[in-house]
Amino acid sequence: MAANQILPKQVNESIVEFLTTEMVEAMVRTVKDDALKLSSERDTAHGNPNDGAGGPKDYSEGDEAMEAVYYKLEMIGFRVGERLIEKISKDRMRFTDNLDVVKFICKEVWMFLFKKQIDNLKTNHRGVYVLQDNNFRWFTRMANDQSSAESVKRVTPYLWFPCGILRGILSNLGIASVVVAETSSLPACTFQIKIAKTA
Repeated sequence: MAANQILPKQVNESIVEFLTTEMVEAMVRTVKDDALKLSSERDTAHGNPNDGAGGPKDYSEGDEAMEAVYYKLEMIGFRVGERLIEKISKDRMRFTDNLDVVKFICKEVWMFLFKKQIDNLKTNHRGVYVLQDNNFRWFTRMANDQSSAESVKRVTPYLWFPCGILRGILSNLGIASVVVAETSSLPACTFQIKIAKTA
């Protein structure tokens, strides 16, 4: 091998999945710990020291702490998406419209991230795009009980990071959007992209 030959960087796919899982878990732990600390300080300041009865609060969907987790994960994903699209689209011609961008995400970006294309793309041709992934790669190891409400609730935080990636990609391409995701049966999930109307 020539001394000046540069080998391509390669990262094991499992490592990326484990990193994503640990990032979500660390974010949940950090935000919950911060909320518990703030609650304890508040109780102490008001003369109601926590006597330990009841144990730590169970944070659930709609809770302020979990909303903070979702926001932080989405923002991390947003920054990743902004940088990712620069790498993926650097040799590509300019996109002509929003549908071309979404098709590029469904084919090229999904292939880059998950080694497959989106299974189904639907649009109402008025700025709403629905991307269906029937075997979302990050959920394949979590899909023990595919339809239980508990399993779906457990994976909800993991949807915010890819939502942020999609929004970051679109933002870097000059498209303001709102991206939400949901799942009702693992490992399938649906991403909905709403393109903001331009004045």
